[in-house]
Amino acid sequence: MNRLAIVIFAGALAAIPNSAPAQSSEIASAVAAAPSSEVASAVAARGRMADNVKLDEGRKPAEVIDFFGLRKGMRAIDMFGGNLYWSEIMAPVVGPRGHVTIWQPTQFMNDERRKNFAAFDKRQKNVSMISSPFEAPDLGVNAYDFMIMNLDYHDVYFQSEERKIVRMEPDQWLKRLYAAMRPGATVGIIDHVALPNGDTRATVAKLHRIDPEVIKADFQRAGFELTGVRNFLRNPEDDHGLIVFDPKVRGKTDRVVYRFRKPL
Repeated sequence: MNRLAIVIFAGALAAIPNSAPAQSSEIASAVAAAPSSEVASAVAARGRMADNVKLDEGRKPAEVIDFFGLRKGMRAIDMFGGNLYWSEIMAPVVGPRGHVTIWQPTQFMNDERRKNFAAFDKRQKNVSMISSPFEAPDLGVNAYDFMIMNLDYHDVYFQSEERKIVRMEPDQWLKRLYAAMRPGATVGIIDHVALPNGDTRATVAKLHRIDPEVIKADFQRAGFELTGVRNFLRNPEDDHGLIVFDPKVRGKTDRVVYRFRKPL
């Protein structure tokens, strides 16, 4: 085939519509969610608390941590992390040059959690725990590269005299989080899905669920950018009408996974 024929043939091919299907979003998500060896090793590590390991099947920690983008050397914070579930995995991933801070509201602190953390601290030296009132998280300024909040953001809309949780304004609460994150930092949010409704506080009080659009709007209004969404914790069999503690759905609720970023 001479040079002119090759050029004509190539042009003809370029003019033909591409009939091959584009890579599906499901396949793209699966590829993106393949866990790194560091994260997979941290999840599989011996020494994790047995009660936490039991939660892995429903939480998919390797996929979650990989999607959120935790890396070596990061300074990370695990919000409401008193059960040590995420910090047990995150601390080995960030390594000795990184650090994981666990924040636990004073309303949720108890002797058992202090005891468990003391044992954890002995074997994992790059961790610390801080505590301050739920309504006034004292997190510092420009302190973290990474934050994870698992199944707890909805409680910013919660109020309980019995548990000493006062009414909070989400916008004010998120200002503290925004200030604590460094430019370019990632904030990963996982929460129980509620159907769209006009009363977030009533829904949280009744079901401990939240409309994902409320989460997205709150964080974007605070200044964060939404950079990714994953569906690997969605559950179409959840009818969204049961409180998340009901045995029929506990541990397998429909959950949204959002990744936000603080702009540079």
